[in-house]
Amino acid sequence: MSASNISRGLGPGAEDLLQGLFAAAAFVDEDGMISLWGPEMESLLGYPAGEVCGTPWVDLMASAADREAALAALERWVTGQGWDGVLGLRHRNGHELKIALRIRPAASEAGRAGWSVSAADMQQLEREQVDRAILEALFSQSPISVTVMDYELRHQWVNVAAEHITGFSAEQLIGHRIGELTPRGGVEAIEEVLRRVRDTGEPVVDLHISGHVPSDLDREHVWSMSSFRLTDPVGGFLGLCQTYVDVTEGHRAQQRLALLAKASERIGTTLDVARTAQELADTACPQLADFVAVDLLEATVQGEEPALDPVNGQVLLCRMAVSSDREGDPQVGHPDGENVMFRPGALQGQCLTGGRSVLVQRLSTEEWSAFDEDIAQKLREFHTHSLMVVPLQARGTTLGVAFFGRQRNPDSYDEGDLSLAEDLCSRAAVCLDNARRYTREHTTALALQRSLLPHDVPEYLAVETAHRYVPAAAHAEAGGDWFDVLPLTGARVALVVGDVAGHGLHAAAVMGRLRTAVHTLAALDLEPDEVLTQLDDLVIRLTEEDLECQGATCLYTVYDPVSRLCTFACAGHPPPALVQPNGLVEFLNEIPPNLPLGVGGLPFETVKRQLAEGSVLALYTDGLIQTLGRDVDTGFDRLARALEASGRPQELDQLCRATVASLVSEHRPDDVALLLARTRALDADRAVSWELPADPALVSRARSLTARQLGQWGLEELAFTTELIISELVTNAIRYARGPIALRLIYADTFICEVSDGSLSAPHLRRARTNEEGGRGLFLVAQLGSRWGTRYDREGKTVWAEQLLPAAAASNGHESESPALPT
Repeated sequence: MSASNISRGLGPGAEDLLQGLFAAAAFVDEDGMISLWGPEMESLLGYPAGEVCGTPWVDLMASAADREAALAALERWVTGQGWDGVLGLRHRNGHELKIALRIRPAASEAGRAGWSVSAADMQQLEREQVDRAILEALFSQSPISVTVMDYELRHQWVNVAAEHITGFSAEQLIGHRIGELTPRGGVEAIEEVLRRVRDTGEPVVDLHISGHVPSDLDREHVWSMSSFRLTDPVGGFLGLCQTYVDVTEGHRAQQRLALLAKASERIGTTLDVARTAQELADTACPQLADFVAVDLLEATVQGEEPALDPVNGQVLLCRMAVSSDREGDPQVGHPDGENVMFRPGALQGQCLTGGRSVLVQRLSTEEWSAFDEDIAQKLREFHTHSLMVVPLQARGTTLGVAFFGRQRNPDSYDEGDLSLAEDLCSRAAVCLDNARRYTREHTTALALQRSLLPHDVPEYLAVETAHRYVPAAAHAEAGGDWFDVLPLTGARVALVVGDVAGHGLHAAAVMGRLRTAVHTLAALDLEPDEVLTQLDDLVIRLTEEDLECQGATCLYTVYDPVSRLCTFACAGHPPPALVQPNGLVEFLNEIPPNLPLGVGGLPFETVKRQLAEGSVLALYTDGLIQTLGRDVDTGFDRLARALEASGRPQELDQLCRATVASLVSEHRPDDVALLLARTRALDADRAVSWELPADPALVSRARSLTARQLGQWGLEELAFTTELIISELVTNAIRYARGPIALRLIYADTFICEVSDGSLSAPHLRRARTNEEGGRGLFLVAQLGSRWGTRYDREGKTVWAEQLLPAAAASNGHESESPALPT
């Protein structure tokens, strides 16, 4: 077998490698015997010199083929030729090694002819060849910038990519530090990092640095820099190696994803149009723009359906939000809340009418004319060089536009920036449209709710009242809270507060139905527990008809200024607070809370409590005591502290305002209704009563008692009509009812006559025929009095009639001193 067939060859460039790798040497004489054996050979094959010297060279070969090749190589000496190739040699421990050999004719020191043999491990040789190829490609072909620096951070070796990035040739770079060639910012920080790597030996991996390249001065690039120390086998410093990988696109994509993630968290946190617009502006500045302005159509702000309606050929927008990288937003041509007019030819006008984004990469002076004078002046003053105008569109509707401008940032906007801005605006537009729709519903619900609530509570003799209704915050839905102060017979009043479960238009509508029902039931003069029972039945029917009806709570209270007795009935509502005249506050927890309206199944219990004159009752909805992050007990404590001020002389309305201001937060999630009532007591001489036996002969006695009492009160003008009313009422009680019969007269803001009996039969007003002797009594009562009616209790019924006071008595009212009543 020929040597050429056995040899694998060493390939191009092997000659240089062999100079350093063929350190293992031996000498074979002309007889083929080993006469010299170097220490490197011993290290390579394991044989000491004394063991192999004097033995045939071919005995080291691992196979017969290798022996033949070795003999053939020696025979080439005759022609004076050398031989290079790879043969298999046997290591002393028995395994075969592929050895690269260089055989050359030579003479020994004694002058004998022979061959010099240089040897190297083929695996090591192949590694060196690959390393050399990689190194050569790295510095001539690699797109990654590679540099090597000396201890003083001067360039020793740079590749082609490094020349491209820096804009300097290898000749210009070698022997110089980075800072000596470019004054760009950030060089000091880079050199500080390199010094730290040099001194500590700790490499730096993936350090991001930014700058511009000569071939793309309009855009900032980002590189990932890694640096490590080069050392010799004993750890001595050889240099610093740096690699720079352009990660601009990946970095920008990462920034865009981060900005979009940030937008998802920050935009649309509320259902407020102005807040959402400001969130868009703050999110985009300064990462995407040095200045951002958000302009919305007026209809969007009002919650109406947006439509382009040019005024004198111009589009009217409302500046809703601005954000700037400069304190005070000096770039603002139009502040928040100001109306902005854009011509159809302006960029904003084009964006609105065409529904497409506008990108101006390099803003020229000729394009300033597309803006109004105020905006154009700001663009010139702050050197705006690149801008984008993006429509805010959601569900096929254009809501407004967003303006993005760059001034300090030298990079011009590109298509990637425009795509990012459009993504931001698309997300913001959906949130803005949700806020717009909510604003419409909230405004409608609030208008409905306010129309259903009492606007002005009339003055009543029994109580002095003050009230406050505070709707939920702008981002929350309108609720179903309500209150009422209703006049009852006998100078009494009903104090009512309620809360429909749920929010929005539906809750407001249910509230209106319940309030109407309360008015009707109060007019029937039913007991508080019976009123709640009737309301409970109504809510159950509403729930069956409409699944969105979720029930309600209610507190119904009746106060009698004659007896100072207050009757409470509750349906799942928070207990009222009672403020004594001395300022002591207590919550009437003895009132059974009962179940909310709409549950049914259990009766409602009532509690009666006699109140001192000047006591203050506080009826409220749960929005007053429930605050995010605080428990209900804390809410009760805060309310008690706020009401303690009522012990000091002050206007009740002032106390009501102060209480709401101290307890209600700006971002309240629910409506708040508060009704304060300070009790009054009717003087003892303003109400008299007598018990009468069921004897027709005593009707005249009832008339005479009434006439005498009217004289003592100075109401003689009412004597004739009152005697007729008393005659008819007492006669009916004696004739159609059963005893005992009671007559009561009340001198309040009206004059009231009441006749009570033990019967539950209802009197009816009817028209008597001409030939009938009776049937005209209640007709006379209805004609003579201002109003009349019947109320029922567990002991029977009371028929009452009211008359307006004469002018003189009405002007004096109950504030004048009345003569003492006879015993």
